[in-house]
Amino acid sequence: MAAGIRTNELRKVYNSAPPLAAGAGGFSFAEKRSKGKQPKPEIVALNGISLDIHAGEIFCLLGPNGAGKSTTVGVLTTRVKPTAGQAWIGEHDVWKEQSTVKRLIGVVAQRPNLDFSLTAREILVFHGAYFGLSSHERNHRAASLLERFKLTDRADQIVRGFSGGMMQRLSIARAMMHDPQVLFLDEPSAGLDPQTRLLLWEIIREYNRSGKTVLLTTHNMEEADALCQRLAIVDHGRIIALGTPAELKASVPGGYLVRVRFGQHSPNLFERLQALSGVREVRATENSGADLYADRGGSLVSEVANLALAANIELCDVHISEPSLENLFLHHTGRSLRE
Repeated sequence: MAAGIRTNELRKVYNSAPPLAAGAGGFSFAEKRSKGKQPKPEIVALNGISLDIHAGEIFCLLGPNGAGKSTTVGVLTTRVKPTAGQAWIGEHDVWKEQSTVKRLIGVVAQRPNLDFSLTAREILVFHGAYFGLSSHERNHRAASLLERFKLTDRADQIVRGFSGGMMQRLSIARAMMHDPQVLFLDEPSAGLDPQTRLLLWEIIREYNRSGKTVLLTTHNMEEADALCQRLAIVDHGRIIALGTPAELKASVPGGYLVRVRFGQHSPNLFERLQALSGVREVRATENSGADLYADRGGSLVSEVANLALAANIELCDVHISEPSLENLFLHHTGRSLRE
């Protein structure tokens, strides 16, 4: 039976740069003052993360690099001790029952951490031995996973010569060796070619159909939209939106985003844009631009152009995008997920 995942007000503050596996830059900074000592910088990686991930669900943490996704996974997999808050795998407190939790989970880190002196088969078989699988069972599982991940022809070769994509596939196969109830995948498709990415998505869906819980982190909107049943969009250590992909896309005002750039800034023109039929919201952007959240896309362009012409202002650029998770993130933060 699959286990769910819960967190309550998770907070993590570093007093030095966090380890690479726990995330990179992009955190917020504060000062910690004490008498007689120099102030220490505080790097706030998590700032009150609360989640309730259902058993048997594919759940995604979506956000830019440095948002706190990897730190959240680090806490849930016992690698990062939180400054405050609690986390559970099933009914087990992650930090009070670490040994039990480790048997329930499989983890694929952001960067491959394979033993380069072993063959692919040895890596899987040794991992199975760590979890107490019998010799027959671990050899059978290793052969099955090597076949599923299309690594059988390289099974008995040292992994030092493997490509990045092959190492990633082997890392995921290793995480599945002991058949964990919860599988954590930190940026699983980063650096993979499109064909391998699609193979990975199908394997994740297949594993989930067997009743397992999957939590993955990504900054790839397509991956989150195609793979996850629910997702949380994370930024600066906080959850800014949570729901199904369809629910989140529907929550963008009007749905469509029309990004325009003019030759000069004009508050009067922006007021007229707001009055156009179907326009729900207008936000000024850098370089004399504006974001129009509207019920329609292409049909709006001619009306925008006419208003600019009447105001004797040059319309320099127009970009239309349909309802998307990218638009949702942009609406909440004012910047792109890719920035």
